[in-house]
Amino acid sequence: SDVLPDGLWEIVQPLLPPAPRTGRPRVDQRAVLTTVLFVQASGCSWEKADGLFGVTRATAHRWFQTWTRMGLWPRIHRTILDELGRRALLDWSRATVDSQSIRAKEGESTGPNPTDRGKPGSKLHLLCDHQGLPLACAANAGDIEALPPLVRGIPAVRSRRGPRRRRPAKFHGDKA
Repeated sequence: SDVLPDGLWEIVQPLLPPAPRTGRPRVDQRAVLTTVLFVQASGCSWEKADGLFGVTRATAHRWFQTWTRMGLWPRIHRTILDELGRRALLDWSRATVDSQSIRAKEGESTGPNPTDRGKPGSKLHLLCDHQGLPLACAANAGDIEALPPLVRGIPAVRSRRGPRRRRPAKFHGDKA
């Protein structure tokens, strides 16, 4: 089965680099993207996703690393936001900001979290529109320090009419 939402493949496909011309048969890029998104969204390991969508874990992980190095994920995010804005599917009336601390397990190779007294792990911040669609993210900063970069990190999104939007009408967050 395919975990890509309707229409996502048509938006993302032009952004993907062409598969290299080698002697091997070309890998199905849609299956690779489906595997990568499934692993990232579900949190399962690459090993458990092996062959799940017709792609080996090594191939999916190799393409994930290649796409990450070439900066594909921010371009995909921006393109999807532009398409949602063009269709007037973003709700700019309110935005919500929240964060989550994630502790690293024993033996993981992560650095000290500057927001949690140097314990290993990360603090992730997310700014979403009123419907929960992610607009911007930041990591490893205190709540007060993360807000300005989050707001500045909202890309100028295409709108149905008028200029590109960058700011929601209101922001909501917890006390932190």
